[in-house]
Amino acid sequence: MFKISDKDRQLDAFANIPTMLEDSASKIFNDQNHWHNQFRNHVVMPLDETIFSVLFSNSMGAPNSSIRLLTGMMILKEAFGWSDLQLFEQCQFNLLTRSALGLININDSIPAPSTYYLLRKRIHEHGLQTGENLIEKVFANITRQQVKKFEVNGQSIRMDSKLFGSNIALYSRYEIIHQTLCRFYEKLDDSLKERLSATDREQMNELKKEDPQKTIYRSNREEIKGRLQPIGILTYKLLQLYNDLETKSFQLLQRVFNEQYKVLEDQQVELRPKDEITSSSIQSPHDPDCAFRNKGDQKVKGYSANITETCSETGLNLITSVIVETANTPDTTFVKPAIEATKEITGQPIEKINADGAYQSPDNDEFCKGIDMVYTGIQGAEPRYDLKITPEGLLVTDTLTGEQQIAGLVKKTKNSKGDRYRITTETGYCYFGQQAIRASLMRKIMKERPVEETRKRNNVEATVFQYGFQLKNKKSKYRGLINQKTWSFCRCLWINLVRIMNYLEQIYQRTNKNHQNPVFLNYFALLLKMTNHIIPKAISITNRIFTKFEFLYQFRFYRLV
Repeated sequence: MFKISDKDRQLDAFANIPTMLEDSASKIFNDQNHWHNQFRNHVVMPLDETIFSVLFSNSMGAPNSSIRLLTGMMILKEAFGWSDLQLFEQCQFNLLTRSALGLININDSIPAPSTYYLLRKRIHEHGLQTGENLIEKVFANITRQQVKKFEVNGQSIRMDSKLFGSNIALYSRYEIIHQTLCRFYEKLDDSLKERLSATDREQMNELKKEDPQKTIYRSNREEIKGRLQPIGILTYKLLQLYNDLETKSFQLLQRVFNEQYKVLEDQQVELRPKDEITSSSIQSPHDPDCAFRNKGDQKVKGYSANITETCSETGLNLITSVIVETANTPDTTFVKPAIEATKEITGQPIEKINADGAYQSPDNDEFCKGIDMVYTGIQGAEPRYDLKITPEGLLVTDTLTGEQQIAGLVKKTKNSKGDRYRITTETGYCYFGQQAIRASLMRKIMKERPVEETRKRNNVEATVFQYGFQLKNKKSKYRGLINQKTWSFCRCLWINLVRIMNYLEQIYQRTNKNHQNPVFLNYFALLLKMTNHIIPKAISITNRIFTKFEFLYQFRFYRLV
């Protein structure tokens, strides 16, 4: 039965780590501003273990180690970019890492690797079955507490997205089909393989021996196309023979066949043209979730992450939402869930959003009514014609010649969305739809905004850089959408912790600077003398004065002598 672990571990008089260290090392170890103490206080201890109760049975199957400790290990792994071997070495021998996880005695044992991997497996399987990511709930719960504790202002936010690749090799079309077919055949039992004819089994054995990468290197385009045709026919036969199977390998083979081939009316198998293959098609049989996207000069086979953070000019700013989807997901789809997630965490209404032009769309305008949307740009080149709705109609201004004319209204069709207009030019008619009118209006609004206001979004790019700092060659260490989300939430929890540490450091420096000011020092000495002659009520007044000047950060007047 699931049980919550004890937060307060008992100190061992003979195994307490600080008592074994020299003075300088003990001072660092006990420093509450050091990262290991901050991580324990702001991430590990606030973690709600009941989130993971759905992974365990009510009668048996209780975790044999602290969920708080295991989750902290996951976060530290992504914080420092450790491998699994490095993670367990750090937890075993690094005193600061052990302290960060709440292991305060030298003889406190760490979880076995099997316990760690079993929890990750259960989290992954729970995500596949229910679509619920438990690490996401951990992120939301901890961030909500941090927002409340540090009084984070969430009324203004900014967001940006980042593309990153999956941990897969870059497969060609031939390799995808070849590898998927061979993987399916390898997982068949010998009894199932007997369904195939001797000729088909021989063909499959030849394909298994083949190295598809070498085949591509030695063959031209027509030769590869000629090899794909018999492979498609063989795949179609296998799908017909094993249509009673419900394995993942069969479903994957079926998906690849439908994406790469089409069956004609006379049951003939034909290879699809490249322009019919969508960006959401399988890029590798080892990671069916990832998709393809060509963004400028960047070609990515992987995922897209959208990061949303608070944007207050004063105080602490934290990441409030991270959404990971396939790489071909447009940025416009992130706006609504990011706003809803931020509202849920901060509990505050959103008044302003800073984003780039990729996030703007008519649907988002409708959803964000009452919110000041500050865009830094609009996709597409600057148009030649400036558009403005007037009582007389649509006023079109030629920015090259300065000529103005009222556009005529075009008769609506079944497929038209809203009114359409046109003007007569030297080369013929030029048409304007609602999207062009909207874009022209938004460009005018952008030009009227102060430069300082549009630059506020730039800081989120630094957040995106830190988010992907551990990526190598812009590729993740993981495969699958669920694993990418788990990595992202752990990474953002660490980024928020670093911001909290920097924020507390700034407060400490500001307080220390005020304390060293000669004017305040003289005032401090004068008040000390006064307390020897005035009534006890003056002590209370003195406390309030020092609180105002933030002296009580270092000095607390519990008793004045």
